Amino acid sequence: MIGDGEAETGALAASWHSNKFLNPARDGAVLPILHLNGFKIANPTVLARISHQELTDLIRGYGYEPYFVEGDVPDVVHQCLAGTLDKVLMEIHKIQSVGRSSPNTVERPCWPMVVFRTPKGWTGPKFVDGKPVEGTWRAHQVPLADFNNLEHIRQLEDWMNSYRPHELFDENGRFRDEFAALAPTGHHRMGMNPHANGGELLTPLAMPNFHDYALRVSAPGSVEAESTRVLGMFLRDVMKLNLANQNFRLFGPDETASNGLDAVYEASGKAWMARLEDVDVDLSINGRVMEVLSEHLCQGWLEGYLLTGRHGLFSCYEAFIHVIDSMFNQHAKWLKTTNAIPWRKPIASLNYLLTSHVWRQDHNGFSHQDPGFIDHVASKKSDVVRIYLPPDANCLLSVVDHCLRSRNYVNLIIAGKQPEWPVRL
Repeated sequence: MIGDGEAETGALAASWHSNKFLNPARDGAVLPILHLNGFKIANPTVLARISHQELTDLIRGYGYEPYFVEGDVPDVVHQCLAGTLDKVLMEIHKIQSVGRSSPNTVERPCWPMVVFRTPKGWTGPKFVDGKPVEGTWRAHQVPLADFNNLEHIRQLEDWMNSYRPHELFDENGRFRDEFAALAPTGHHRMGMNPHANGGELLTPLAMPNFHDYALRVSAPGSVEAESTRVLGMFLRDVMKLNLANQNFRLFGPDETASNGLDAVYEASGKAWMARLEDVDVDLSINGRVMEVLSEHLCQGWLEGYLLTGRHGLFSCYEAFIHVIDSMFNQHAKWLKTTNAIPWRKPIASLNYLLTSHVWRQDHNGFSHQDPGFIDHVASKKSDVVRIYLPPDANCLLSVVDHCLRSRNYVNLIIAGKQPEWPVRL
């Protein structure tokens, strides 16, 4: 469910394009529901004020077929939504069935989505202190806040009673058995879905011996190498060894080759479901390298991948990773909280590899020099974050091997991609 205010943010606007990387022959599906209720905290929303035709064109341009559910009569809207959900779920099953019947020639489908248009503050107080609330921006705030005001108290009581609690609870306040019996039990409960506790599904990566990729240094200064290019060969074989389990992906904003990691394409190409042209290289409908020019989207994809029990690495330029500062914060908070929840099993660590760092940025000059992300990460507790600064290729191999094996951390690795001289085996 997406609020129409949130739908106007840059990060969410980019996320609409995730469907273009979704392979119906292999992947799951997401059903977006755009809740179009008209207002943010103090202003109308853009998508609520454009015409029906323009909104339809926008959604179809994103690659979705919109199904509209609109109204302000609760029972009518509820029935319409239920019927619409049945339709779109059947459409998703049809898309997946077609894709899985010919997995090697699958084409990108047009996925369904729902536009759910209801009044802001629906079923709440319509007026407070003589000012309209339902259907206005005031409903996004606290509509009844003065409990020294008897009229506010009366309105709150009327509002709560409008939900007919006496039908749901008996005279002792106990939830009625006939309704409690409707709830799923055992493993049918939403919270028992193993994907909601990804650590339960986690399979350790099959890892090659990183020593086999190390540069042999007979004497200081005798070998020159690009650290990340050496790492690329290691990651290529990590990818190969885990293709059967399908539990490792590399994420980045169009910088895999630029960062010297393009050896991974020997194991798996870049995920791509759109049209192919003669000039294209390393694109594949089954690719496990995720590239899209949105750091927000790469971060969101990787977080979801880790939370459902898989492993990954996010490669980016140091100056550009600041885009996801707040997203990193939220994942770090989540890790801190879940460390205190015994039933939640550890997940694979979120691994960043930052290149084009401030100390070696030879051709982009001032525009690519911003070392501030390390300050941001270092402000967190050491039981959640780790920072690594490997000075050469061999150290980088050891660090990445360690980070891919670790659990419940955010690992920040900052390494050069320019030629350097390894100092040890």
